[in-house]
Amino acid sequence: MNKKQFIALVTVVTGLSYTAGYAQNITQQQEAFKGVIGKTLAESKESWTKPVAAPKGAPNVVWILLDDVGFGATSTLGGIINTPTFDTLANEGLKYTNFHTTAICAPTRSALLTGRNSHSVHEGGFSHVALSAGFPGYDGRIPSDKGTVAEILRENGYNTFAVGKYGLTPDEDASDAGPFDRWPTGKGFDHFFGFLGSATDQYKPDLVEDNAHVKPDGRHLNEQITDKAISFIDRQQKAASGKPFFLYYAPGATHSPHQVATQWSDLYKGKFDKGWDVFREEVFSRQKKLGIIPANAVLPDRNPNIKAWNKLTDEERKLYTRFMEVYAGYLTYTDHEAGRLINYLKTIKQLDNTLVFVIIGDNGASKEGTLNGTVDLQRAASAKLSLQESFRHNQEVINEIGTPNAIQGNYPLGWAQALNTPFKQWKQDADSEGGTRNPLIVYYPKGIKDKGTIRTQYSHVIDLLPTTLEYTGIKAPEFIRGIKQDSIQGTSLVYSFDNAKAPSRHTIQHYYIFGARSIYNNGWKAALPYHPDLIDVANNKEGIPKNYRENVWELYNLNEDFNERINLAGKYPEKLEELKALFEVQAKKYNLYPYITWDDVYNGRIHKNY
Repeated sequence: MNKKQFIALVTVVTGLSYTAGYAQNITQQQEAFKGVIGKTLAESKESWTKPVAAPKGAPNVVWILLDDVGFGATSTLGGIINTPTFDTLANEGLKYTNFHTTAICAPTRSALLTGRNSHSVHEGGFSHVALSAGFPGYDGRIPSDKGTVAEILRENGYNTFAVGKYGLTPDEDASDAGPFDRWPTGKGFDHFFGFLGSATDQYKPDLVEDNAHVKPDGRHLNEQITDKAISFIDRQQKAASGKPFFLYYAPGATHSPHQVATQWSDLYKGKFDKGWDVFREEVFSRQKKLGIIPANAVLPDRNPNIKAWNKLTDEERKLYTRFMEVYAGYLTYTDHEAGRLINYLKTIKQLDNTLVFVIIGDNGASKEGTLNGTVDLQRAASAKLSLQESFRHNQEVINEIGTPNAIQGNYPLGWAQALNTPFKQWKQDADSEGGTRNPLIVYYPKGIKDKGTIRTQYSHVIDLLPTTLEYTGIKAPEFIRGIKQDSIQGTSLVYSFDNAKAPSRHTIQHYYIFGARSIYNNGWKAALPYHPDLIDVANNKEGIPKNYRENVWELYNLNEDFNERINLAGKYPEKLEELKALFEVQAKKYNLYPYITWDDVYNGRIHKNY
């Protein structure tokens, strides 16, 4: 085979462009031999490959990512639900209140782990067969030239562990037959314990350890993943004391199904009897007192599709309150399990040497519970219940809310808006801060000087990888396992650690989730809402009115109107056109084309090749 034929073969088999640099880097994965080889040992000189070591003094790194938590849910950000672990980390660290996710889980997680926008790593939708498409922005397969933080840290002397939700393995690869290159262990993690999908039962999870499915032991998943995270670190510390580790701790909580022991949900008995309207007002007031939001902020109106609490019947209030008691207990329990991990690090005297990032939610609070909430959506949907019928059904099974029988447990839409205080809209809405704005905590005793302070710099999940690399003294690699790497797209936040007034360096950011879209640029934001009829998706006969979906671009000045109350599209049409043009530039650059919407998904316009 001549050289030209060999190059052609490599290109076809690997999909890579073969270059001299690529070939050279393959040989450099192991350090080149520097000794002398003679015919005999006496004529030869030995040379030893030096083991890879992390930069001197590099800290351990822990990323904690919660699921489906609204901006105003936790006590950390002025909410009513107690989260003492996160409160402590925030009070001894930094609170970033202008941090953003993508508005839905898999895109957020892919962007977080790679430091690149979700469509550019092929996760504009999901890795699930039903929600992926055969286009570069949507096929659900993260390319090897977009290496993860785990791959980078492992090649720089870290041990790497992940527990909980992964959500980025294509369905067709998720059996014990593999292939395993898109499982967590194929993306840089030494060990993994959790589930590969987007959601799972908390008592009967679809559980995986490393590269095989395992049988759950009946305990709550939060407890199991925390125990496993501790065991991973314990073994590593005993075998390689002094070697830093990276832990990605991503519980399935608080995604549905909301399942938790009554000892936790009973903590909130009667706490939400005042309802979601009073909840919003109380949280909004607390957020102002804590300086989380501007002192002159105004609370947006309640969504017109949600009834005022005082207009509900006693039966409705009783049912909806129970949903919220369970959710609150679920979130407090999740904080408790994260606290066990933090306390363990303190016990082994590693907490002071650990850089901790906590992202409170991979998107805003979930709108997937419908107007009435859901207990067992599969049964309700199969029966095609009307709104009234689904309410009656939920009444009949009210005692199952929060239990292992609540296989699709989720709160009603009214609580989703309340949990997203002070913003409009919710999960999936990439046009709205309610879908994309989540709190970030940065904790590191050795390195954080202004403990307990707030940072308002604009930031996004793609920023955590470059932040981690800069703070640990590791450069983004040109190659990983011989594959030339695409550039990192995020912006390190280290510049803001010691300077609360530093101007934002992340100045442009686009968002797109199945039709909903927006573009941010230096405080201005253009947004195009796209709201499918939620209730119809759940097969209810009475849907949200069609006028709920208005595909008209909106314009906001977030510097003066942080929670998007005043639409300036009519006042500044030239600014709107400028931002719309910028969105198109981003769309072409980052694989957003073709625009795939929820209607395309539900109407079967996405054609599968398997």
